[in-house]
Amino acid sequence: MYDFADVPALASALDDAGYLTDEALATALFLAIRMTQPILLEGEPGVGKTEAAKALSRVLDTPLIRLQCYEGLAAADALYEWNYPRQLLAIRLAESRGAALAETDLFTDDYLLRKPLLAAIDHPGPQPAVLLIDEVDRADDEFEAFLLELLAEATVTIPELGTRRAVVPPIAVLTSNRARELHDALKRRCLYHWIAHPGADRVAAIIRLRVPGVADWLAERVAAAVARLRDLRLYKQPGVAEAINWAGALHVLGVTALDEPAARRTLAAVLKYEEDRAVAETAGLAEVVGDAG
Repeated sequence: MYDFADVPALASALDDAGYLTDEALATALFLAIRMTQPILLEGEPGVGKTEAAKALSRVLDTPLIRLQCYEGLAAADALYEWNYPRQLLAIRLAESRGAALAETDLFTDDYLLRKPLLAAIDHPGPQPAVLLIDEVDRADDEFEAFLLELLAEATVTIPELGTRRAVVPPIAVLTSNRARELHDALKRRCLYHWIAHPGADRVAAIIRLRVPGVADWLAERVAAAVARLRDLRLYKQPGVAEAINWAGALHVLGVTALDEPAARRTLAAVLKYEEDRAVAETAGLAEVVGDAG
């Protein structure tokens, strides 16, 4: 269902799709749908920004088109390219038949390879695609400026084919880990929501949803332990994704108690830097998992 009646209806659908949200985020996503306005989701890594876009595509029953940003990303890398091998094959076939082949015959939709941005613009509907522009803060200023224009107009110009305008403009979800500050112009174009680390109760609920068969006690203990880890001076604080991963590892191993030995065996599932492991060890793993006597 696309036309959700209100925010609670969307929040309920997201819950059913495996993404537990709060009223503020559900409201922001609801407005992005209804206003057909891009939304910028910022927050620390692992808090569920990318998962929000994925869940949105599931509840709307529409394709998720993802553009992963990186340093040096150019407009051409995100828009389209021509299928040169196929064009060359067409030229050779025409030559073998003694047929004339005009340049316009080679630059048609048949030879166009759509990359994420053009694929989202060309999506025929009837539902809008969800365009996930992931980690936009990794791209440079030039790409950000290009993106601003594309999002504002929902159009793109292909020199050989002319201007393409979206029949059904995509729902654009931009995510940022705040590796650098984005320009005000882009932020003004977007709705905005900061996704903070959820509390332990919500993390436990998310674990129960995302790790089938996990025991309630284990979900609660992992959520509490991850909250204690975030209180330490870590290089990379664990988020919801790491909590899910840790609970999954403990569940697969069939642990019956989250104690110091179990934590030490599985710490790599939640902490991904040796320096952070050392900090946790120094703080005392028994303290971290709440097993100190």
